Amino acid sequence: MGDKDLMDQEEIFSKVLRAGRRTYFFDVRSTKAGDYYLTITESKKFTHDDGSFHYKKHKIYLYKEDFQPFKENVEEMMDYIISEKGHEVISERHQKDFKKEEPSDNGEAPSTDSFTDVSFDDI
Repeated sequence: MGDKDLMDQEEIFSKVLRAGRRTYFFDVRSTKAGDYYLTITESKKFTHDDGSFHYKKHKIYLYKEDFQPFKENVEEMMDYIISEKGHEVISERHQKDFKKEEPSDNGEAPSTDSFTDVSFDDI
């Protein structure tokens, strides 16, 4: 079996989640025995001062026998985080991006003229 045939056999189903500088790849792959497993890859882009860049990748291989406990643990961790901290993202980076403007001296609400309406198609 050639390399291309092996790749065609291996890659069954894929989804991509783009999240800022990170991209998550979810891939269903096939074992040599014909069973399926999941790989989750995080790819993070790093830009150098000269404008060049590289990606760091981390990969998890998840087999069917671990699906249920893995899912339970991930759901429990996410539920815990949401119950403790809510849905709002709290980080220095996001605070700068989404910092609320202070009311003007005359007590009026800040203008939203400085915001740009961006569509996901623009990204």
